[in-house]
Amino acid sequence: MRQGEVLGLRWQDIDFDIRTLSVTQTLSHDGKTLNRGAKTKASIRTIALPKETVDKLKHHRKLVEDEKKKAGTIYNDNDLVVCTEIGTPCHPRNILRTMYTVIKKVGLQRIRFHDLRHTHATLLLKQGTHPKIVSERLGHADTRITLDRYSHLLPNMQREVADSFGDMLFGSEYKSKQDVIKEWESILYHVTKA
Repeated sequence: MRQGEVLGLRWQDIDFDIRTLSVTQTLSHDGKTLNRGAKTKASIRTIALPKETVDKLKHHRKLVEDEKKKAGTIYNDNDLVVCTEIGTPCHPRNILRTMYTVIKKVGLQRIRFHDLRHTHATLLLKQGTHPKIVSERLGHADTRITLDRYSHLLPNMQREVADSFGDMLFGSEYKSKQDVIKEWESILYHVTKA
């Protein structure tokens, strides 16, 4: 997600039961305005979440609810997932400051917030996720944007695909000839039945 999308995310945009979040508003770069919609039409999207992320969000929601109770009547309820102790939007620079503190603490190289988005896309593509799915998760208007931006990954992925395909065709050091024959019989059976 883009930083403005994260900072504009509301609790009502998260469905804990089906583990999704919807990007429907963003916070402006100056941190002052919540805007309905997103960067592009394609940026308004629903993203599936892993169970672990949903668990973290549930825990975070309890913390936000506790802050809301402590603040009492001065709490400005914008329904934001990421907000100040009194419910107002967090300024993007404050999020970066917190992120840099965590990065320094764990000894990682300093990165931009947007690099988290690039890392997400890179990891998905490297694990073989279809570029169309990656494009949808990123909110790109066209899959070509995703492919152009991440084309530097393709040469390494070509090697991995070739090795994987070779293992499937000819077996690997871990597969017996008999296992390869069984796999091919199964593939041919399904192809002829299609």
